[in-house]
Amino acid sequence: MAVSIALHHRSASIVNQCLLGMGGILLLACLGWLQGEIDRRQDRTVVQIEGLAQLPQGEYLKPAVLGYHHLGADLLWLRLVQVIGKKGNSADEYEWMYHALDVITTLDPQYAYAYYAGGVTLGDLANRPDLSIRLLEKGVKANPEVWNIPFLLGYNYYFLLGDPAKGAEYIMKAASLPDGPVYLPGLATRLAAEAGSPGTALAFLEARLRETQDSEMREVLANRMKEVIIERDLFILERAVEAYRTQRRTLPATLTDLVTAGAISSLPQEPFGGDYRLDPKTGSVSSSTHPERLRTFFKRPQPTYSFPKVQPSYSFPRTWE
Repeated sequence: MAVSIALHHRSASIVNQCLLGMGGILLLACLGWLQGEIDRRQDRTVVQIEGLAQLPQGEYLKPAVLGYHHLGADLLWLRLVQVIGKKGNSADEYEWMYHALDVITTLDPQYAYAYYAGGVTLGDLANRPDLSIRLLEKGVKANPEVWNIPFLLGYNYYFLLGDPAKGAEYIMKAASLPDGPVYLPGLATRLAAEAGSPGTALAFLEARLRETQDSEMREVLANRMKEVIIERDLFILERAVEAYRTQRRTLPATLTDLVTAGAISSLPQEPFGGDYRLDPKTGSVSSSTHPERLRTFFKRPQPTYSFPKVQPSYSFPRTWE
């Protein structure tokens, strides 16, 4: 009798494993068929993005993969990487990317790299910090011990939304976590004490550059560092103009007059190859290549969040219904 029961239990276990295996094979076959259909179309990239847009929400897809959550997330990530690698995505395409990233991280909430890579793409390349922050905040909740997710949140708030106080808060959180770089505590302290200064911003960007291997992102960060250097130089020149005015009761006619008067030792070089210009009537200083000032370093009475709030969540086409 005992042997019979044991055999029955063993048979049931084998049947369950076979069913799970068949479910996984079916999922792979479906994805393979879908990829084949996509490959047969003329514009492969556009159709790949359409496929991402038509993904069911993660909550609906998770039961359908029969326990193969990590495998499903990996396969979708491979599909998504092909689209992220395309240059010049449209605004709508970035929204579909966010949807796909949300599905991937619902299937596998501990997929820390997907949060970070997606957050970088949506924030720096798509100029959608609202979507980047939503994804990263989801990642912080699911991965409370991963330091680079709150680090990137701090970057988004500091640079993309011009909220240095909130940025400092997230960098402090990152600095309190294990395995973080040794320079994080000092950076967090500087952010909290000097939020909004160009020197602090340069230190922040240098930290990002150390952690970034992607060549395209390194170029983006290097250009942003040059923009911050312009702002730093303009601060120095403006202080020198004010010192000249105080001492001589008049404005300098040229920036060279500041060196002659000893207000500064030498004129800084404009990092993009242009030059710095002085308006002798107002005393204002500007860059020939970047006439608009960098918004991060100006105090605002009200938040200047100009991106659409994602409230409620986006509605994506549900072709599976």
